[in-house]
Amino acid sequence: MNRVVITGIGIYSCLGKNLEAVKDSLFQGRSGIVLDPERKAFGYRSGLTGMVDRPELKGLLDRRARLMMPEQAEYAYMSTREALAMAKMDQDYLDSREVGLLFGNDSSAKPVVEATDIIREKKDTMLVGSGSVFQTMNSTVNMNLATIFRIKGVNFSVSAACASGSHAIGLGYMFIRSGMQDAVICGGAQEINLYAMGNFDAIAAFSVRESDPARASRPFDRDRDGLVPSGGAATVILESLESAQRRGATILGEVLGYGFSSNGAHISNPSVEGPTRSLEMALRDANLQPKDIGYINAHATSTPAGDASEAKAIYSVFGECNTPVSSTKGMTGHECWMAGASEIVYSMIMMQNGFMAPNINFENPDDDSAKLNIVTNTLNKNFNIFLSNSFGFGGTNSSLIVRKWE
Repeated sequence: MNRVVITGIGIYSCLGKNLEAVKDSLFQGRSGIVLDPERKAFGYRSGLTGMVDRPELKGLLDRRARLMMPEQAEYAYMSTREALAMAKMDQDYLDSREVGLLFGNDSSAKPVVEATDIIREKKDTMLVGSGSVFQTMNSTVNMNLATIFRIKGVNFSVSAACASGSHAIGLGYMFIRSGMQDAVICGGAQEINLYAMGNFDAIAAFSVRESDPARASRPFDRDRDGLVPSGGAATVILESLESAQRRGATILGEVLGYGFSSNGAHISNPSVEGPTRSLEMALRDANLQPKDIGYINAHATSTPAGDASEAKAIYSVFGECNTPVSSTKGMTGHECWMAGASEIVYSMIMMQNGFMAPNINFENPDDDSAKLNIVTNTLNKNFNIFLSNSFGFGGTNSSLIVRKWE
């Protein structure tokens, strides 16, 4: 089995449009959540969202490439540019190797709605434009990045609700560990537009604490009232240790374990048993004990049931270890399809810089969160191994363990 290392990371999120800006936001505990008046006017019960500007791609990509890309593909292009630069993988390298591409993405709502509106109004499908079809498909991120970067290795999208980005990294790890690929560009991307989230708002999933957006997302807090949708993109470059050493790459970390499970129960209600099995599988895969984990980045989205079930699962495995836990979703909101990848990037930033970002807005524990060692203020503390959880609708669970390279 090949050892799998991380040689590049990139981020484009409501905490910042690059690694340096995001590092500052994480350390300061700065929220990226705003109240969007367009959502209220559109009919949303909650107008809260994480927000990031769409990138200016003129001068970076030609017009044809830009026409094929919905917003989440634009975000993914920016995060992937940053990750590839850090990994020192230029286009000549990508052209001469079978580098793979696995991205998590589970919707492309805006192009579908806009194309349908044009057809309904004009009664003519030819007016939607030639780029529309490539924007509308859930595999749009892979289509666009694989074309732009001329990818020659494995190439498909991972559609697994809010665990999509995490499973993409887990699958990349498995492809490299088995020897089928030397390097895989992995990540997750999430659209932010209002067309993507109305169905979630319809089931009262979102916080309505609109008077104070920065305090709306409250993972593990007793008074949480729902999640806040968010988005952007994150990229992680995975590579076999042999490949990284052969080309003299700077190694940032090593993926030690990947755990996964299905709840096998309700389509939306969380469980304790499913996440627990994912945690235990990741530890077995990494050949580690609970006491070896220095920090846990929790999935906790600020929903009453979800946070409670995860707290129970974490306590059942790590209760005796008092492992520090925080959910960065207090700052970011729930980045949905990208969250499993972005939270690996956030945790890597913390591990590289010797701090643990706070679980902001955690003011009053409930019976379950009171049992956990939740980081409430930025903690200057070195750690060498972290675990990151991601859980999604349909009961899909993913846990990843990463060790600092020293």
